[in-house]
Amino acid sequence: MAQKTAIIGAGSSGLTVLKALRAADVPAVCFERGSKVGGNWVFDNDNGQSRIYRSLRINTSRNRMQFSDFPMPADYPDYASHEQVARYFDAYADKFDLRPGIRFRTKVERVTPRGRGYAVATDDGQEHVFDAVVVANGHHWDPAFPDPPAPGHFDGITLHSHHYVSPSEPHDLAAKRVVVVGIGNSAVDIASELALRGAEVALSVRRGAWVLPKHAFGRPIDQPGIIPRSWPDSVKTRIAELWYRLKVGAPADYGLPAPDHRLGHAHPTLSDDLLPLLRQGKIAARPAIQRLNGKVVHFTDGSHFDADAVVYCTGYSVSFPFFEPSFVSAPNNELPLFLRCFHLEHRGLMFAGLAQPLGAIMPLVEAQGRLFASYLRGDYSLPDAAEMRERARREREHVRRRFVATRRHTMQVDFDAYLADVARELRAGQRRRG
Repeated sequence: MAQKTAIIGAGSSGLTVLKALRAADVPAVCFERGSKVGGNWVFDNDNGQSRIYRSLRINTSRNRMQFSDFPMPADYPDYASHEQVARYFDAYADKFDLRPGIRFRTKVERVTPRGRGYAVATDDGQEHVFDAVVVANGHHWDPAFPDPPAPGHFDGITLHSHHYVSPSEPHDLAAKRVVVVGIGNSAVDIASELALRGAEVALSVRRGAWVLPKHAFGRPIDQPGIIPRSWPDSVKTRIAELWYRLKVGAPADYGLPAPDHRLGHAHPTLSDDLLPLLRQGKIAARPAIQRLNGKVVHFTDGSHFDADAVVYCTGYSVSFPFFEPSFVSAPNNELPLFLRCFHLEHRGLMFAGLAQPLGAIMPLVEAQGRLFASYLRGDYSLPDAAEMRERARREREHVRRRFVATRRHTMQVDFDAYLADVARELRAGQRRRG
């Protein structure tokens, strides 16, 4: 008998899992604390968690982000705006009639084990018992600041990128002096936008990064086929770095520190604006913050910057507010999982989208949804506990060897390899089931 399942969150991950379970006749209810689908892609979402800035565009290309059975509109640009992405998820929910399976304006307060299942308590005072729970609450909503923080105090404006909306919201930062901390996609977007609006910007970079253009050889840079996938990783890396030196130059040419990793061994930073603005002197690259003193920001190279504001683009913590930490938690963003989606101890507990791909998450969660559906319908069997733990350990060792050892890369996966792994495991689990 198919297992009655709760899905937490109706963002892109929750939607595609709900679609997969309904198609497999697995009874499922999706709980969404807001009134809309789409999660982080809904500007000013009334769920109280999702925040995006007005100018945000996707940093993975349209064809790489779309679901396999629902292409994005052909008139969308290569890198769509957040408004276009939100409309796409709305249309996806309507196309597959997903809204009847979603309980909007219903916050999940608590999930606890109950016998062989789970009790799900919601903020309307109700408690529901399910055989399984799929967690799809996302991992870009709980802002993380530097830990430990820089010593001293800052008398100007301090905010996290999570709360940044535009150069004039929530604070008027145009024509001000601003330190932006970070070298990820949000950091370079915000620093560039502020500089173009007349702010004097210092970009505080703790470690180097490869800042990539959004297109290469006339195509979106994340499209397959630019370098054949069948080639060894070491060869692909050497070719990519040679192309970067010829096309872009060395990071030091722009005042940036040299990356301490190979190209492709960290989550990519894409920007067509940052490097020209650095060259033009409209953004100044600085090292890590050493200390704060009033409105003066001191850096580790001995320089300083008189600032009106500091914007921390320092990522997010992986949080599950509905779990007791003793039951499930992710200290330092570490949560070992089988295939990045099955809990190692609680077989009825699954996680959708708790991965950071070199590419978009949506097609990966679509594949996870099919795997969950097969499992919950009884067509797929998980490996035994020892094998699950061993494979999770090997996966984590691979991540440690290939990617930069930071909190940002604890969940890193390779887009194409992960899709192949999920497909292979689905076939293996169906054979185990007989």
